[in-house]
Amino acid sequence: MFQDDGSSSVTSSTPVVQIFPSMSGMGSPYPWLKELKSEERGLCLIHLLLTCAKHVASGNFEHANIALDQISHLASPEGDTMQRIASYFSEALANRILKTWPGIYKAVHSTKISFAPENILVRKMFFDYFPYLKIAFVITNQVIIEAMEGEKMVHVVDLNAGEPTQWRALLRDLSARPEGPPHLRITGVHEQKEVLDQMARILIEDAEKLDIPFQFNPIVSKLENLDVEKLNVKTGEALAISSVLQFHSLLAPDDEVVKSRKNLQRVFQVNQKDLVSPSQDTASSAPLSTTITSTKIEGFLNALRALSPKVMVVAEQDSDHNKSSLMERLSESLYFYAALFDCLESTLPRSSMERLKVEKMLFGEEINNIISCEGGERKERHEKLEKWVQRLDLAGFGCVPLSYYALLQSRRLLQGYSCDGCRIKEENGCVVMCWQDRPLFSVSAWKCRR
Repeated sequence: MFQDDGSSSVTSSTPVVQIFPSMSGMGSPYPWLKELKSEERGLCLIHLLLTCAKHVASGNFEHANIALDQISHLASPEGDTMQRIASYFSEALANRILKTWPGIYKAVHSTKISFAPENILVRKMFFDYFPYLKIAFVITNQVIIEAMEGEKMVHVVDLNAGEPTQWRALLRDLSARPEGPPHLRITGVHEQKEVLDQMARILIEDAEKLDIPFQFNPIVSKLENLDVEKLNVKTGEALAISSVLQFHSLLAPDDEVVKSRKNLQRVFQVNQKDLVSPSQDTASSAPLSTTITSTKIEGFLNALRALSPKVMVVAEQDSDHNKSSLMERLSESLYFYAALFDCLESTLPRSSMERLKVEKMLFGEEINNIISCEGGERKERHEKLEKWVQRLDLAGFGCVPLSYYALLQSRRLLQGYSCDGCRIKEENGCVVMCWQDRPLFSVSAWKCRR
């Protein structure tokens, strides 16, 4: 949708105020902005967003404010894709500026209310109007069916138990096994008790109709606070773990571990003073480095591996939004969310209230977190598939190539969906889901290496 411009303001030192001068005394200070055609307006908005981000990153809030003012004359949450994208990115940049004055930021957001039922409904809309989660669920179920062939006691852990549709389908598949269904136990992790209660009712009712021995174990917890021992994995159970769009939230630095490592680094450096100055090779091989960043995901993956799962399926956003540089995050996320907004517009009309809710309450919140937050507050740390492959490999997991039948099922599901721009491609035994040629989500399967 966008094209990189060699004259981008990212590399230019010319302030936006000189690029787009104000014309006072004419009603709107920038009347000519309204006369831009759609394509010109889109390019102008990209330029303004990148310029604004540059000024925000450098602390030049006066020029950032001018850019935000100009964006406000072009952007609209009800306009075309670029206008809508610009609305949410400009809001995120404004929030980042406000956070430099904590008192103002807290006062502006003091009456903000988040309604849990509304958030649940929006995530349900995301499931209904996009094919991507459905494809992830179909692949996950097929991987579990294949891994659990012949098993009599199966335990499935769902680290984001918000949608019962996936497990209703698994119950039906297991009931059709030639050797008969296993005893199935599903442990659902979710921070809202009401969601788990509803899932339990639905799945227990389905299991009774299908005459499948079934238990549902609810755990009310955020993933970052989850005590893995509460998963209560029992001897003799074949364990499967499903993580759909969850692991990235654990990529924030673990402050306690980082602090501990920094203290140890200081001790190491003090001890070095009593020794001969180390050579370059000796220094580079030091046991600790200030560049090393520990994250919660390391300990969490180690804890999951200790449970010896027979298979683990991981679905994640396939984009790099975890850079330390604001400019890099903004540039990458602009492309990613433009593709998602385009995809949604191909499914729902621009006037749709459902479309507006998904974009504002789901994508808009993610954009805000990526752009305005830092440290432990920044949870939307999406990374590319190759990064997850490296991380899971280091944690002792080996990739399980997805079967031909899993790929076939996902392609059949996509063919029956009215979303012409959606694509699926196989990549080293994993699946990458795209809008046109833009990767959006990945699904991969893993087992413990011996």
